[in-house]
Amino acid sequence: MKRLVFITGLPGVGKTTVLLKAAEALRGSGYKVGGMLSREVREQGTRVGFEIVDFATGRRGWLAHVNQPVGPQVSKYRVNLHDLNTIGANAIRNAVADAQIVIVDEIGPMELFSSVFKETIIQAVNSSKPLLGTIHHRARDPLIDSIKARDDAEIITVNYENRTHLHNLLIDKINQFLKDREIQSH
Repeated sequence: MKRLVFITGLPGVGKTTVLLKAAEALRGSGYKVGGMLSREVREQGTRVGFEIVDFATGRRGWLAHVNQPVGPQVSKYRVNLHDLNTIGANAIRNAVADAQIVIVDEIGPMELFSSVFKETIIQAVNSSKPLLGTIHHRARDPLIDSIKARDDAEIITVNYENRTHLHNLLIDKINQFLKDREIQSH
C-alpha cells in the first residue's frame, strides 16, 4: 500500500472538497488528523484570495489575496509568505509530530514560493506518517517531481465523474495502509 496519496485535477474540480471529506471522515473514525487546507475566498461572487486553515486547530490566515501588499505574485494575487510559513507550514510540522495522518492542501505555485513550506513538505514526505494531499495540476517543481517518482507515492486525478465518491477511495487507502502497518509491527 502507498503511504503518500495525492490527488490532482483541474482548478475547480473539487480537490479540496474531496480531501476535506476524507480528512473529516478519518477524524470521525478516531484518527488524529492534522495539516493544512487551502480554501478560495469569494466576496460578492468574485474570488479575492485563498485562505490557509490549520486542520487541527482551526487557525486561519491568508495564503494569497488580491490586496496583499507584498509577496510573490501569481496571477492577480500576492502570496502571504508570513502566514504560509507560520500557519501553513507549522500546521504540517505539528501534524508530522503529533497526528496519525498528515494532510496537505495544496502543493502548488503559490506554496512553492516558500522555502519553509518546501522543507516542511520534505519532512512530511520523509516521515513514517501517511499523507493525503493535493498537487496543483500544472505546478512544475523538483519537489513535485521527486514526490511523483517515489515508490511509496500515488497520484490520483479528480474529475467530474469520480469526485463524489473519490473520498471513499482515499479513506480506504489510508485505512488499509494503517492496518497493514499495524499487522507488520506485531
